[in-house]
Amino acid sequence: MQFLPRSPGGILFYTAQRLSSPSGDFLSIALAHGFVQLRYNLGDATVVLQTAKPVDTSGRAWHFVEAGRSGNRGYMAFDGVNVTRQSRVGMTALDTKIRFFVGGVPNLNEVDAMAVEDEPMGFDGCIREVVVNDFALKLTEKGAKDGRNVGDCDGTVCGYNTCENEGNCSLVSTNNFACTCPPLWVGPTCEISVFCLNHLCEHGSLCIPDQASASYSCACALGWAGIRCENQITLFTARFTGNSYAKYTDPLYLRRDLRFTSISFNFTTSKKEGLILWMGRAENEDNDYLAVGISDGHLKIAVNLGERIALPFVFRNSSLCCDRWHFVSIQQNQTIVTVKHNGERILFEDLDLQRRYVALNYGGICYFGGFELSRKVKSVTTGLFTQGLVGQIKDVFIFKDPRKVQFSTNAKGYNILSGDEK
Repeated sequence: MQFLPRSPGGILFYTAQRLSSPSGDFLSIALAHGFVQLRYNLGDATVVLQTAKPVDTSGRAWHFVEAGRSGNRGYMAFDGVNVTRQSRVGMTALDTKIRFFVGGVPNLNEVDAMAVEDEPMGFDGCIREVVVNDFALKLTEKGAKDGRNVGDCDGTVCGYNTCENEGNCSLVSTNNFACTCPPLWVGPTCEISVFCLNHLCEHGSLCIPDQASASYSCACALGWAGIRCENQITLFTARFTGNSYAKYTDPLYLRRDLRFTSISFNFTTSKKEGLILWMGRAENEDNDYLAVGISDGHLKIAVNLGERIALPFVFRNSSLCCDRWHFVSIQQNQTIVTVKHNGERILFEDLDLQRRYVALNYGGICYFGGFELSRKVKSVTTGLFTQGLVGQIKDVFIFKDPRKVQFSTNAKGYNILSGDEK
């Protein structure tokens, strides 16, 4: 986040489990007496990090802050200076609704008393480029769900990044602007590469510019292949290239008993690293998930039912290589997880004897092979896996359904080839 303050106090960012409540998880970034503070509560205690250097409140200097938490470890970087702290509390997940407030909240009385040092107040100044878990928040009338008393920082339609790819914005009239684009970019907001201006990619594929070769390539939508994505393909066996993904939406999700999850599939890999499956929304690091992949050539399983209590399991007695087929089945019976590899049981583990969380609330979403092309596997999985799958997946069954998952229905994705065609 970048901000330009005009006063020594105010809320920059706030998210909470619930408003109008004296308790509940929260995370806030705010100014207190001119210093930036990160505060968060995971359910048992409030952790506070503060910068050693105050901000410039003259209204002339932009500051950059990057803050958050990984497990119970908080971190913050302010204008390039790092501040970290290891929490002594036991909770490791931030349980909040997916509502983010920038610059304040609708009613300041609804802010948790521990989220700010003094009485809560709205921010006075400018805020731009707010990125949450790799997603840039669109601080515009159309991008935000609600807001009030917010205008463009310079008072014109030429806001920050109005023109993309380092284009320059200039006013044509009070409510109109024009972008002067740098070389190799065109369009009303400089959003189109000249190499993609007259591209021949077909069937909803994406044009990927390549400045080094002064050309482009096509990222084919699911079910299509070829240089221009001109060939329709069947996907009984899906082949992933490391820059591929399929996002499957379970049409029966609302009927599932999420205390009892099962999934099985066959896969191959030609690399020692790769994400095979991520069963979960993958919207933020605290979403529930069941993850399967390859780590240093071995099978790796990770499960989060709400508090990320269990460490990832790596099965070093199983070597995955050489494009050989492997069969994996996983069952989650409340907090008990059973994993079989090629018919042999390799894990039978109770993740939480206290039974605090017993359901896999995966949101009806299953990712195979990776995530959206704009998202990095290492970032989305917070380092559990480092790259997408280079290999094949077939015969996917979930919740003991009689029919296998079809990648050609209820799914979308790019750069997936057919493993059935030689």
